[in-house]
Amino acid sequence: MYIRLSTKEDLDSKLKLYEEARQFMRENGNGGQWGNDKPSVEQVIRDEEKGISYVCVDPEGKSGVKTPDDIVACFVYYIGEDPNYDTIRDGTWPDDSAYSVVHRIATKRGTHGVGTFCLNWAHKQHAPLRMDTHRNNRPMQNLLRKTGFEYCGIITLLDDDGSDRDAFIWR
Repeated sequence: MYIRLSTKEDLDSKLKLYEEARQFMRENGNGGQWGNDKPSVEQVIRDEEKGISYVCVDPEGKSGVKTPDDIVACFVYYIGEDPNYDTIRDGTWPDDSAYSVVHRIATKRGTHGVGTFCLNWAHKQHAPLRMDTHRNNRPMQNLLRKTGFEYCGIITLLDDDGSDRDAFIWR
């Protein structure tokens, strides 16, 4: 497996991954995080235009699932501040050092180790790495703790519906 910047040609694959992720979240008691339409097509396109959209490619089927286009995950990654993380409550960030961020990660259903692979890649690019997730997203919280993230507190999203998210950091 390897990670690369996404291209316009990857749009359909990414949209399918996000639809699968929404379905998985609904089935696992977390229908509120992305609802029926998040991330929007426009958001996915904006992420790609900004150069912060990545895909995980598995040409040899090592993840356990062979796909026609070999894309088994997509996510947003960048180094820099995220205004959503400026205010944290019921906890604190360990320090104010520069950090990187992963958002909107989705993996192909039936794959194994893909989320861990993507997060390890991001952490190797620049640590510390910050992420947030919905309180009801137990599978993601388990993945974050498994890969080395620590819970830091609660943030409120500024550019969404103002909902709260559990915030994590991997130093």
